[in-house]
Amino acid sequence: MIVKAFIGPFAISFMIVVFILVMQFLWKYVDDLMGKGLEWYVLLELMTYATASFVPLALPLAILLASIMTLGGLGENSELVPMRSAGMGLLRILFPLVVFVSVLSAGSYFFSNNILPVANLRFHSLLWDVTRKKPALNLQPGIFYNGIDGFSIRAMQKDPDGTLHDVLIYDHRTPFQGNRTVVRARKGTMQRSTAGDFLLLILEDGHFYDERSPAKDRGKYPLTRGTFKVDEIRLDLTGLGLDRTDEELFKDHYKMLSSAQLQLGRDSLLRQFDERTREQRDHLANTFAVIRKNATQQGLVKIDSLQQDTAGPTTEQLRNSYEAAMNMVRSNLSFLDQTANERRSREEQIARFGIEWHRKRMLALACLIFFFIGAPLGAIIRKGGMGLPVVAAILFFLVFHIISFSTEKLVVAGEVQPWPGMWVSTLVLIPIGAFLTWKASADSPLFDRDAYYRGWERIRALLRPRNAHPPAL
Repeated sequence: MIVKAFIGPFAISFMIVVFILVMQFLWKYVDDLMGKGLEWYVLLELMTYATASFVPLALPLAILLASIMTLGGLGENSELVPMRSAGMGLLRILFPLVVFVSVLSAGSYFFSNNILPVANLRFHSLLWDVTRKKPALNLQPGIFYNGIDGFSIRAMQKDPDGTLHDVLIYDHRTPFQGNRTVVRARKGTMQRSTAGDFLLLILEDGHFYDERSPAKDRGKYPLTRGTFKVDEIRLDLTGLGLDRTDEELFKDHYKMLSSAQLQLGRDSLLRQFDERTREQRDHLANTFAVIRKNATQQGLVKIDSLQQDTAGPTTEQLRNSYEAAMNMVRSNLSFLDQTANERRSREEQIARFGIEWHRKRMLALACLIFFFIGAPLGAIIRKGGMGLPVVAAILFFLVFHIISFSTEKLVVAGEVQPWPGMWVSTLVLIPIGAFLTWKASADSPLFDRDAYYRGWERIRALLRPRNAHPPAL
């Protein structure tokens, strides 16, 4: 009965949370998706992969909200009272839900480790292709259209049947030539070729100007101009199509890897980092050694020879030594800057592999932690529906999300290691869940205003001064 009461709110909460996250994704990429003539199945595929990427994040919030609504509804309808009167403790009542949520947590980890990497691979590959796709061919009256490589097209009027009036075309297919080839026609029509790779622009009653002389020989070649009754221009549309990128280019990204692949990749990065560090250390040790066997070949004067030479070094020798030393210092400073930037980049990449490895486990465990926060909280407040439970769920999830986001930034910056950095948010919520579970098990009036008022009155009574000789009655 309790599991059935939980499944309904959980399904509704999960769909609402996923819908909100998907809308956030659309709001972020709406400029890259609009006006490109994408087919409906391409958008559906993109939204499906985007939805899959939000499942591990939506599960904890849905479990938190559903647990508060379920236990709050049972308490509001006085269904928990007979269970407690029959001698059943809160943990015994929640045992079926604990098993169910544990299965959800295991499923969350399985999804993050096996299905999510594939979904992320296809999602980012398709998103990359969609964002690089040029806008669809949509001529607006009086506005130049530059979506086709090598051409700028403008039509002052466009009829509903596609007929264009007062067509002006600038041919820019020859680089660095400017507007030297111009075509203007009174009327024109557009139609695609049989294969759809070319746009056939049929112009009527027009004229053209062509000046293709090189810039350095301008004036030596005549201007070509002429008129025509009917002319046909073939415009290449291959750049307007959706070209799919090979997914192999994205497969090594940390979001497209399972836990075992992340561990293997992190070990490889650490090994490469150590090898590169040794190379940089050897290079610096060699460049900082001013006294070397080949120092004289590089224009440096060895100190030993200067001490043995009673006449002292000449001015030319000192000048050459100073210049060589200054050049060496500048080179070393530049190398140190490059080394520092490279080390930060490598450390950030290694940290991101560790972050993703811990994230899969952290979000799975967060499902259980949020349940042990939401279920006792619902049993205490005894309010169901979408009112107070939603407010409480959002507050706890905001705390979790803010802490998780902040600590993740610290891990990326190298201030904190992935462990315990990625687990701070869950470690903060564990005592809260244990405290609420204890209070709910003891049937404590945690949110009873009268109980706090009575406690305050007791404190005031203790602090009130007592009269040594109370008045007689």
